[in-house]
Amino acid sequence: MKKLAIGITLIALSAAVQAQCYGSDSYQTCYDNNTGNQYNVQRYGNTTQVEGYNSNTGSNWSQTSNTYGNTTYQNGYDSNGNSWNQTIQNHGNSTTYSGTDSKGNSFYKTCYKNFDGSQNCY
Repeated sequence: MKKLAIGITLIALSAAVQAQCYGSDSYQTCYDNNTGNQYNVQRYGNTTQVEGYNSNTGSNWSQTSNTYGNTTYQNGYDSNGNSWNQTIQNHGNSTTYSGTDSKGNSFYKTCYKNFDGSQNCY
């Protein structure tokens, strides 16, 4: 489930990485000197595009997200050039993730929110 990890990495990026970001709400460049990662994030309308580069390895990756109502469609390329896609659907107390990871494997998972804030995923 490499793809799922990529999507979640983007969402958790601001909380998990101590990156320095510059720019505006519509375009930002972020640097994480600890890992060598640089992220260019462009937002317009319902679309967010992320281009990533690692100066230590020379690798690149990309992700495009489009959100319409309770559904987000994501696709991109991993650092090896393999494509992936994911659809995220929010249904109140549950979120469904489905798509194809960068190795060509299909996945489908639903996560349910518990009252204590934890999640159960199946």
